[in-house]
Amino acid sequence: MRIQLEERWVKQLLAWPESGMGYQRVDVRLTDGREAKDVPAFNGQEVEVPEDFAGGRIATIRLHPILNAQ
Repeated sequence: MRIQLEERWVKQLLAWPESGMGYQRVDVRLTDGREAKDVPAFNGQEVEVPEDFAGGRIATIRLHPILNAQ
């Protein structure tokens, strides 16, 4: 499911580099402690999280670390 982001998260995502064209891979933590890792954030406006995150409030968003294979 997609969650529309609050303005403070939009501003934060717009300041970060994209993971690909129009999206970022992020880790999201809710205020109740649940986490979703490596989920897409589209155009800095919304994130796609598992269905059981419905109604949850986002506590933090951070860029998902990308490991480069060498």
